[in-house]
Amino acid sequence: MMTNDETISVGQYLAARLVQCGGSHAFGIPGDFTLSLLDELLSVNEHSDDGLTWIGSSNELNAAYAADGFARVGRTIASVVTTYGVGELSAINGIAGAFAEDVPVISIVGMPATGALGSGALLHHSLLDGDHEHFVRAFREVTAAQAVLTAETATAEIDRVLAIALTSSKPVYLGVPTDVAVARVSAAGLAEPIRARGSEPGALAAFERALGQRFAGEVAVTVLAGPRIHRRGVEGRVAALADLPGVRIASQVGSKAVIDEDHPASLGTYMGAITQTERARSAVDEADLLVMVGTVVSDFTTGFFTQAFDPTAAVELALDHARIGYAVYPEVRLDDALEVLARVTAAAGFAPAEAIDVPDLAVPAPAADESPLDHAIFWHELQGWLPRETTVVAEAGTSFYGALDLRLPERSDLLGQPVWSSIGYTIPAMLGAGLARRDRRPVLIIGDGAAQLTVQELGQVFHHGLAPVILLIDNAGYTVERMIQSPEAVYQDIVPWNWRLIPAALGGARVRVLDAMTAGELRSALEAASSAPDDAVFVRVQLPRDDAPRLLVELTQRLATRPTESVKELA
Repeated sequence: MMTNDETISVGQYLAARLVQCGGSHAFGIPGDFTLSLLDELLSVNEHSDDGLTWIGSSNELNAAYAADGFARVGRTIASVVTTYGVGELSAINGIAGAFAEDVPVISIVGMPATGALGSGALLHHSLLDGDHEHFVRAFREVTAAQAVLTAETATAEIDRVLAIALTSSKPVYLGVPTDVAVARVSAAGLAEPIRARGSEPGALAAFERALGQRFAGEVAVTVLAGPRIHRRGVEGRVAALADLPGVRIASQVGSKAVIDEDHPASLGTYMGAITQTERARSAVDEADLLVMVGTVVSDFTTGFFTQAFDPTAAVELALDHARIGYAVYPEVRLDDALEVLARVTAAAGFAPAEAIDVPDLAVPAPAADESPLDHAIFWHELQGWLPRETTVVAEAGTSFYGALDLRLPERSDLLGQPVWSSIGYTIPAMLGAGLARRDRRPVLIIGDGAAQLTVQELGQVFHHGLAPVILLIDNAGYTVERMIQSPEAVYQDIVPWNWRLIPAALGGARVRVLDAMTAGELRSALEAASSAPDDAVFVRVQLPRDDAPRLLVELTQRLATRPTESVKELA
C-alpha cells in the first residue's frame, strides 16, 4: 500500500502516468541528455503496472511517426523520447502532423541539467547563444501544452500536461532536465488517475433540449462522420447510431469505414464533387438535416472545397463543443454529444431510410493472368483479396487515393495522413499500428518515392515480429507530382533501388519477397500472403509511371484548373 511519504524518481512518476493513461509504448533514440531519463522511465516501478515498453527507432522522425500510428490505431496516447536540440528538431515534423490531425503524442525531451539551462551554458546540441528556450518555443507552435520540469513542480506539471493531451487529443511537450529526471518526488498523486475533462452538465442539457427542437418536423438525418471520432474511440456509438431508423452515414477520408461499408445506412466516403456516386454526394450536400460528427473541413476532405452543404447551417459535434447553426454549446464533449444525438434520433421516430448503393470498385472485365498490371487491375484484385479485421495503411498520394475507392472489410481501419500528408509517414506508422493491435495484420500500400524516405524502419517492424503485407508500388518516381505539373522534370525522378534486397538488408529473416508485374503474378503473391499469415510478405508491384487510380486522376484534373497559388501538395 502506498504511503504519503513514499517517493519515486520523476522519470518513474512520468512512466507510471503514461501507462495509466494508456501510453504503454515509448518510441525514440537515446542521446546523452536522455540517458538518465531513459534509465528511470524503464526501471522496474510497482506503480507502472506492466511498465513502459521501449521501441527503438532508426531516427527521431520515424519515432514520432510510429508513436502517431500507435496512438491512432490504439485509440490512446503514445510517447516519443528524444534528446535536446538535434533529436527533438528531427521529430518536430511528426509532432506537427499529429497536431494537425488531432493525435495525442507526448513529446518527451531529455534536456541539459537545470543549472546549465539557467546559466546559459554554451553546450553541444545548442545554438551557442546561451538561449536554451529556442526549441521549446518551436514546439509551442505544434503542441497544445508545454512544460520544462523542475523538481519542485514536476508531478503537478506532468499531470497538467497529460490531462490536456487527453482532453484536446493534441500533442504536448515535456522537457526533462537530466537532474530532474532522477529527482525524488512523492508518489501519492498516482493514486488518482488522470482523466480527460468531461462535459459541463448545464451546457449538455441545453444542447439536448435545442437538438430535440431542431429535429422536430424532420423526416431523416444524414451524418457526416469525421476522423475525430477515432480520437475519442467512439466508433461503436456511431455504429449504433447507424442502426436507428432514418439515419444515413457518410465518412470523410480520414474516417473511412467508421461503420461497416456494407451497412444499409452507409453512404461510403464523401469528398464533395468527387464522391464516388452522385446519389451519395447529394445525400450529404442536399440533406435537410445534416449532423457533422468529429469532422475536419479542409481542401482534401471536401474535394478541394467542392462541398455544396453549408457547414454553418449544420449541427456539429466537435471534440470540445457542440453547435446548432450559430448557437454554440461550449464544454460539450464529443463522447457525450453522441449519446445525446442517439437519444434524440431514437425519439424522433423516423421511418427507415432508403439504402443508397455504393458500388464496388470494378474493371471492365476480369484481367487475364498475363495482363500487365495497371492501377485499375491492382485495386480490383486488392479489393477481392482484403481479409476482415485489417489495418490498411496507405501512403499519401497514389496509394491513399486508390485506397479510398476500396470498400473495406468489416471491422477494418484505413490508416493514412490526409491532412498533413507527409510522405514516408506510413512505414513507421505501420510499426506503431502493428504494435497497438497485434491481433491485426497490417497491409501497407506505398510508392517507391515515399518508401525511400523511411524504409529503414522496416528493420524494427521485422525485429518486433510483425508480419505485414507490404505492397511496394514501383512506378519510377513521384507519379502524383507528375500528374500535377512538369511530368518530365528531373526532380520527379528517384534513384532506382533493387527492392528485392531491402528486406534482407534490414534484418528480415522471415520475409517472403515477391514480384508482381502481371495480374496473375499479383494474384499469386496475394494468395501466398494468405497462406503464410505469420510471415512478412514484401511484394514489388510494378505499375506504369503515368498511370493512377480513378480518384487521383479526378483530383489532379481539378488541381490543374485551379489558380497556381491554391495548389497544395498531394504527396
